[in-house]
Amino acid sequence: MASSVALASSRLRLGMLKIRSSVVVVSRPYSRSHTYSSASRSQYVAARPHPSSPQPPWLSRILKDTSSPPKVYSWSPRPLPASHSSDPRRIHILGVGNMGRLYASHLRKHAELPPVTLVLHRPDLLKTWTSNPGIEITRPDGLVERTTAGLDVEYWTTSPPEHGYSREISPVRNLIIATKASVALPEADKLRGYLDAQSTVAFAQNGMSKLWPPHGAMYTSHRYGEEHTPNFAHCITTHGVISLGDFRSRHASLADAKAGLVLPGARAAEAEYLLDTITSAPGLLSRRVDRQDLWVLQLEKLVVNSIINPLTAILRQKNGVLFDDEQGILSRVMDRLLHETCAVYQSLLQHDSTTPLLASEAGDVDAAREILSERFRFENLKSMLWSVGYRVGENSSSMLQDVQAGKSTEIRDFNGWIVDMASFLGGGLDTLANQRLIDLVEDGQVLDALALADRVLSR
Repeated sequence: MASSVALASSRLRLGMLKIRSSVVVVSRPYSRSHTYSSASRSQYVAARPHPSSPQPPWLSRILKDTSSPPKVYSWSPRPLPASHSSDPRRIHILGVGNMGRLYASHLRKHAELPPVTLVLHRPDLLKTWTSNPGIEITRPDGLVERTTAGLDVEYWTTSPPEHGYSREISPVRNLIIATKASVALPEADKLRGYLDAQSTVAFAQNGMSKLWPPHGAMYTSHRYGEEHTPNFAHCITTHGVISLGDFRSRHASLADAKAGLVLPGARAAEAEYLLDTITSAPGLLSRRVDRQDLWVLQLEKLVVNSIINPLTAILRQKNGVLFDDEQGILSRVMDRLLHETCAVYQSLLQHDSTTPLLASEAGDVDAAREILSERFRFENLKSMLWSVGYRVGENSSSMLQDVQAGKSTEIRDFNGWIVDMASFLGGGLDTLANQRLIDLVEDGQVLDALALADRVLSR
């Protein structure tokens, strides 16, 4: 059996399974050429949920909406020349939190110096920028870097501005959405009137992309139609970044990023500029990955986010508290959550909705399922989780930072995705522990380890 799997792995170009710092990863040669034929794209579009499977609430709301796209207006601190919007190299970054600042600072280090526009979500941030323009990043070695040149800022709103320099925005060609996961797709959807087949949208937040099969094709068909669908990509970022205030962040831990297409649009080649610019940005340590690899890497990162983030938020502790004792009560809590997630992943692998995705890179779907089933075994995912936990022990999770700042969390995009996917797949999958974790976070509970274990593990 082992030899047949190894042979299948070679034939499928899935690469060799390796342990790198105790994390199971896929190794494959890097290629800057990623082409998608119309035939291969039809495989992506073909993915549909089983007729009896429920649609997630976000998709149901969108499918019922037949309204026209809203008009979006831009406010800026100063009048911008007409050529500003027409530059095909311009990259808009929507969301100027930690991830938006990180990507903007590294993109401006690029040899080709792509022009970057930061899209703000609050008008008062325009005043803050005007009084003290620039992004400030404190690097892991203590060096403070300030980036100002080549950065423009705009505040986008659906309300016509009453004063200041304003205009309706132009078509958007290269867009990085670096907001929280909960608002990422709604923000992209709001801009659908300015996106088309020449546009590429790269999401850069935690959680699973909502546009993976089976739901992505239904969304794009309803909103765009096949001929006008943009390219939708995703960036998986493992750098640790902590906010120090507006436009200021501390790069707490150096890691890497991966970028690739989730759903190629009608003109997939248009995505190459943005993805190549991201993956060649100095210091971001980013690389291009193929579609299937991106899906797998997102699933693996979701394991980490759905366990470390909510537990540390409830405990009000840094990440390391979860990994102090492999036989302790918190280890039992993590095991319960991980068993539920593994069962969902294994069921997802066998579901018809994943067939086009597994076939898109491989060809032999059964062999691909066998390889990934091994990769998603409880023991392998637990090894990955603990390896990551040891590395980020001194960090504060993003969800802990959110609850301490009184902000909403991404719990619905982490554990909520697991619960919703179990509902979609059917078969009586148990996600009770994940649902209890959602309830605890949304209720603002603060518990010690014993109380947390009692709430999560009790039947």
